[in-house]
Amino acid sequence: MDIESSSGSAERFKLYDELELQEFQDKFVIKSHESPNQGFWISRRDGNINLLDGDMNSESPSRTSTIYGVVGTIRLVVGTYAIVITSRKEVGSFLGFPVYRLMSMRVLACNDALRFSTAQEKRDETYFMTLLKIVESMPGLYYSYETDITLNLQRRSNLIEGWMSKPIWKQADPRFVWNKHLLEELIESKLDRFIMPLVQGNILNFQVAELKLKESCATVTLFSRRCTRRLGTRMWRRGANLEGDTANFIETEQLLEIEEFRSSSLQIRGSIPLLWEQIVDLSYKPHLRVISHEQTPNIVERHFHDLSQRYGEVVAVDLTDKHGEEGQLSAAYAAEMQNQQNVRYVSFDFHHHCASSNFDNLKILYDQILEDFEKQRYFLIDRKGNVLEEQRGIIRANCIDSLDRTNVTQCYLAQKSLNLQLQRIGVLTLSECISMFGEEYGKFRILWAEQGDEISLEYAGTHALKGDLVRYGKQTIAGKIKDGMSAISRYYLNNFTDGIRQDALDLISGHYTVSRNAPSPLQPNSFEPFSKTVNMQYLPVASALIIGGLTATTFTLQQAGRNAQHYVSSVFFAGITAGVMAIVKANGRQLCSRPRLCGLL
Repeated sequence: MDIESSSGSAERFKLYDELELQEFQDKFVIKSHESPNQGFWISRRDGNINLLDGDMNSESPSRTSTIYGVVGTIRLVVGTYAIVITSRKEVGSFLGFPVYRLMSMRVLACNDALRFSTAQEKRDETYFMTLLKIVESMPGLYYSYETDITLNLQRRSNLIEGWMSKPIWKQADPRFVWNKHLLEELIESKLDRFIMPLVQGNILNFQVAELKLKESCATVTLFSRRCTRRLGTRMWRRGANLEGDTANFIETEQLLEIEEFRSSSLQIRGSIPLLWEQIVDLSYKPHLRVISHEQTPNIVERHFHDLSQRYGEVVAVDLTDKHGEEGQLSAAYAAEMQNQQNVRYVSFDFHHHCASSNFDNLKILYDQILEDFEKQRYFLIDRKGNVLEEQRGIIRANCIDSLDRTNVTQCYLAQKSLNLQLQRIGVLTLSECISMFGEEYGKFRILWAEQGDEISLEYAGTHALKGDLVRYGKQTIAGKIKDGMSAISRYYLNNFTDGIRQDALDLISGHYTVSRNAPSPLQPNSFEPFSKTVNMQYLPVASALIIGGLTATTFTLQQAGRNAQHYVSSVFFAGITAGVMAIVKANGRQLCSRPRLCGLL
């Protein structure tokens, strides 16, 4: 029997896929198009959720619209806010079930009591509402109405009889439910068919219809799932927390469906599991600092124990440089890994070995881990549900951001795994590999390149660097220009927007809990000793002084040959410019966008 129907297709749980939103002066009503008597309403006065009853049709709504799901609700200082899906796009399928990308959201404010609040409460509520506006444009959110998409194929195959008939939120792996915190009140109200777990990450698939591998046709799906335990932006969420959860931790599943078989291979990535920081200060590459802490050995132990429990034997591949501050972090990681008895640590200086876009040198790394990689295997199952292979371990890769170098390396290993799977099924002989089929191999590489871009957008705000290495195996002039533009964009975003974006993520993930009795987050605190708002006001003035000073210095130097007095003016303007630049550099951390809600750990 197919594993997807082991509990009976008639019993499979399904969410309502189209909802009607009715707006009244005192409430919002949300009900199913399919079953109009099923739904709930939220009071605009106190934000309480109530089930529909027979008295709801006594008045006409001021506005009616179609929505496609409820992301959840959140209570702030005074009001409650519901977030709903206003547009979606079907982007592919997962194990035969449609998967949608969330395209737009809308925040419904249930905060009529705000007018009775204090001035400080109103300021706080305004800031939190600004954060919810940022949430509306969060990238890379996916969901399905018909199946849970948080579990990989191997875990799904091990589910007990009848598991698929449970509400989807009960089936889901909470690590990968992006809106877990937002669903709590809906769960309490037992609105199971409205409770939609969202996954942040990426899903891409394509049909390899012209592969001509002994007349076989295949579908390859790439699905990346981002863990929410240490959710955040590139510079404000580095390393691990005290529980051993790491930033930018992502499980990537490469799913192959061909003839009578389904096969899955997993890889994971995540920040180096130490306590370390790289706080923005207007410099292009902020200083990287390893934080000495007595709990560090326990943090590393917790992290790898969790991975071993979930995935089996772990090979930790470290792609960082071996010199400078990055080398110091790598050395600290290597030292801690000596104490991990059941984890193999492999250090590979990507920039050294793959300099000048020499992508083929990843074979050096592959040869180092070949025995472990082939022993870990992959998951293989036939259409009747017979398990033919199980994946018994996993490769955990990282660089500094776990984005660019990591994606290049994971693509290389994914190709090797795909070859093994196709050979095992009998589609390829032992002497054949996917790279022999140029057009399809190109599709495969584009799949990984686009996935790298999506993950990078979610963490760093730009497309991935080194994307050409994944797409073409080398860098092009256009690719170098694109990488340069992305690097500049990362600098701007990291310094001037990611602080408030980090606050938005901490708010919706529940890492920061809003309390009316707690001190205002807009007041100075130990993490942000100066008011960001005040300091940011000085930045345009300082920038204008620097640009003006440089312009005046250049102009007076050009005139210096005609009038000696211009030498004095040049020195004067140069001195002012240097002084302003020194002040900006000294106060760089305070002039950047900094999160206000949570500390670094």
